[in-house]
Amino acid sequence: MSQLNFTYSRPATFTLLGIPGLEASHLWISIPFCAVYIITLLGNITILVIVQREPSLHQPMFYLLCVLSAADLGLSTATVPRMLGIFWFNLREISFGGCLIQMYFIHTFTGMESAILLVMAFDRYVAICDPLRYTMILAQKRIVLIGLAIILRPGVLIVPMIILVDQLPFCSAPVLAHSYCEHMGITKLACADIRANGEYDLFLAALLVMDLIMIFLSYVRILQAVFQLPSKDARLKALSTCGSHVGVMVVFYTPVLFSNLTHRFGQHIPRSAHILVTNFHMLLPPMMNPIIYGVRAKEIWERVLRIVSRRRPTHPCFC
Repeated sequence: MSQLNFTYSRPATFTLLGIPGLEASHLWISIPFCAVYIITLLGNITILVIVQREPSLHQPMFYLLCVLSAADLGLSTATVPRMLGIFWFNLREISFGGCLIQMYFIHTFTGMESAILLVMAFDRYVAICDPLRYTMILAQKRIVLIGLAIILRPGVLIVPMIILVDQLPFCSAPVLAHSYCEHMGITKLACADIRANGEYDLFLAALLVMDLIMIFLSYVRILQAVFQLPSKDARLKALSTCGSHVGVMVVFYTPVLFSNLTHRFGQHIPRSAHILVTNFHMLLPPMMNPIIYGVRAKEIWERVLRIVSRRRPTHPCFC
């Protein structure tokens, strides 16, 4: 039978395998995944509520932190419930349209996080290197425009990726060896030339690398300015403020770059290891971001402790 007889342009569903090779451990794997998701929801919602309720936190840095928390909630919610459905109830099938929608939101929120981290680096650069002009450079109207750019840049750039995937013909069983709809994993199932998809994926990866390079250059300038401060306390405070940003960037960019590199050069890496790392990319940054910022940002931590102390029940003393 000719290959044409097996070709169809739009399969009704894709089958997600979860983590191939570790099917017997899916239930155990789901326990930390579920715990991380709950912590992610609690942490990011807490930051959004606290910043919204506290007028003293209505500042550019905390506005950006709210955008980051919203992106974290979107990224984790777009992936983790589907993963848990596979691990708990063996719900492996996802419609073709649903797969494209999930892929769109995953890549959009990932691009948003990269853009937010870049803007946060710029925020710290202005605060430390040009503090007298901070309120003028990062005025409220400009923050609104920056927020729109953070949303629109990935939202628009991911559309061609979806169109390219939508036009691919598939001539094999649409079984995706993953726990969510991942771009290159889908395109490799196609029975057509996928060079355009690969090149566009490489273009998007290059944008993330450019963001990372610009962040690195910003922190080079920040460190130069920090070590020129006359006071040791001022230097330590500035380094402490930047430390949380650096921690978030390491947690975010490491699995992203690992995933992109292994798709191209990691043929000898076990598939289960690759999928676990990419899953952690969906899980760890959204969970770690509120923890890192909540602990390191004194203003947020103080508000959290204040709210907890207000709600702590008081017990009568029977003396």
